[in-house]
Amino acid sequence: MSLRPVDKSGPPVAADLDAAIVPGVSPQVFNAADFARIAELVHREAGIVLTDQKRMLAYSRLAPLVRKSGAATFGEYLDGAARDAAVETQLIAALTTNHTYFYREPHHFEHFAQSVRPALLAAAEAGRPVRIWSAGCSSGEEIWTLMMVLMGADKAAARSLAARDIVALASDLAGHALSAAETATYPASALAALPDDLVANWTEAASAPDQRRIVQSVRAMVRFRQLNLLHPWPFGGQFDVIFCRNVMIYFDGPTKEQLMAGFARHLRPGGFLYIGHSERVSGLASDLLTLVGPTIYQKVGAP
Repeated sequence: MSLRPVDKSGPPVAADLDAAIVPGVSPQVFNAADFARIAELVHREAGIVLTDQKRMLAYSRLAPLVRKSGAATFGEYLDGAARDAAVETQLIAALTTNHTYFYREPHHFEHFAQSVRPALLAAAEAGRPVRIWSAGCSSGEEIWTLMMVLMGADKAAARSLAARDIVALASDLAGHALSAAETATYPASALAALPDDLVANWTEAASAPDQRRIVQSVRAMVRFRQLNLLHPWPFGGQFDVIFCRNVMIYFDGPTKEQLMAGFARHLRPGGFLYIGHSERVSGLASDLLTLVGPTIYQKVGAP
């Protein structure tokens, strides 16, 4: 099917002009009621707030899915999504933003390397499980940066880590982003911001020209899971480190507070939470987390 543009061959109809919420798109295909359904769905299921200014974004992200489904209109597609959980999940995933890059917000990784890594290595060497979570890992640049920093510049010294009980969870709502993250293959140019020794130690040439892949010993330490942060989390353990950066900027206040409280509960005493540069801890989590650096929080209590 094709998403039909407004027919401009004849005089415009006033009602159509009033109802056309995206320039050049017929309200019969995509209208205010459709957008309201989309906004309600993504807020209910993913905590994302879509204002009226996001109408074009919703249309452009979902139009390919509408075409692929064979539906003639967004309304028809949304009816199908309401009957099929897999289609609904795909719809929500298409509206999540997956922009990320290696070594984003370097001060986080510098703090991790200097203030957190030594204790994690000591714990691992002593036989204690070490657990790390990248919540909202997108296409993987964050979790692979974190794991390379954990492994460090001394390749010989890091070899024993692979035999220790160190496991990282990388989760995201978007299945296509998780697939890219698990592939762990990127253009060599995308690694330019990383320290050269980390790239040399923990990546290798991929099958395609000008591509690099994270080495197997590092890939084996990460588990990927599709996870909606607003639904019950299918684990009960605690983490030493949680990264959740630039995810909560799309949520309303109560949703942010709910998520922060969940992270605080799932951190070990003394564990660290890293959030995005424009995000802040609030609500119940404020009693459990102490600010120790720019958008870096530590859970109260002795490790």
